[in-house]
Amino acid sequence: MTTPTDALSPHIHAQIAAAGGWIGFDRFMQLALYTPGLGYYAGGLRKLGSMPADGSDFVTAPELSPVFGQVLAAQVREALDATDTDEVWEFGAGSGSLAEQLLGALGERVRRYTIVDLSGDLRARQQQRLAAYGARVAWVDSLPESIEGVVVGNELLDAMPVQLLHRVQGVWHERGVTAGQDGAFAWSDRPTDLRPPVEIAGEHDYLTEIHAQGEAFMRTLAAHLRRGAALLIDYGFGEDEYYHPQRHMGTVMCHRAHRADDDPLADVGAKDITAHVNFTAMALAAQDAGLNVLGYTSQARFLLNCGLLQKVELLTLTQRAPAAKLMLEHEMGELFKVLAVGPGQPWMPMGFAQGDRTHRL
Repeated sequence: MTTPTDALSPHIHAQIAAAGGWIGFDRFMQLALYTPGLGYYAGGLRKLGSMPADGSDFVTAPELSPVFGQVLAAQVREALDATDTDEVWEFGAGSGSLAEQLLGALGERVRRYTIVDLSGDLRARQQQRLAAYGARVAWVDSLPESIEGVVVGNELLDAMPVQLLHRVQGVWHERGVTAGQDGAFAWSDRPTDLRPPVEIAGEHDYLTEIHAQGEAFMRTLAAHLRRGAALLIDYGFGEDEYYHPQRHMGTVMCHRAHRADDDPLADVGAKDITAHVNFTAMALAAQDAGLNVLGYTSQARFLLNCGLLQKVELLTLTQRAPAAKLMLEHEMGELFKVLAVGPGQPWMPMGFAQGDRTHRL
């Protein structure tokens, strides 16, 4: 039986050979996830779901509980009203569950819901799931000159390729990938002038990431978002915590069948590869490109500010358990953060009314 790795590995090996025998990890991650027809997000794997039994690899908040989208809708509605817009843009819409929840909660307040997704497989699933909304939902491959509306990205930034930096005996290297034995891949470090955005205290060996593609996305967003706001939800930290001296093994992780591992060079194409988000870098990139930082806080605080408890009170006991994971500190509540940015006159979104952490970015 042919596996995703059987088809994808020779393609990546050819790319390594064409590049002279070495590619940076960001290029490897790009190929592993997004090679057309072969990469993890470009193939036909189930990917998102609630249990290993359904063939999925990980669960996101909208699959965990529909309350997530219903509560997020309160913030989206406020943002639409505050910016006098009527369109929602979702980047990386996954299975379409969040779009379904937002459309259901917002009703006619949303004139058009536009999805930007690199995965043809996921787009097909989204189109099937959202067929009832007809022409109100559209898919695009490229961005128009101007976006006016509310942009939503849930677990978008963590899937953007990162560069790996490895300090060994005081010397910084970029960690890349080369051809190993028996068709495998192997790590290979090269000296580099690249550095983390802050000095890492101590003299110990240290592995971490920098997020050039994520920062480039924020600049692109700023160039197109003329009126509205963007809400980005993901797991990660501010800069001080991200580059803490004790975080010496980096944050790159893989997900398959609802289990995590730290070896992105194995089973390439058959599992997800992610890295935590440096929210300080994202906020600074947006700010430098002309957007305002409207708020930054934990997912728990954001959802509570938007009315999560009132929604949970209406659920059955069975429904409350997964909904509680959205805000519990040891589940998604603290690790996941929400960053809001927007052009024009700054305003305070309800999701950050209490517990805003912008000063800690």
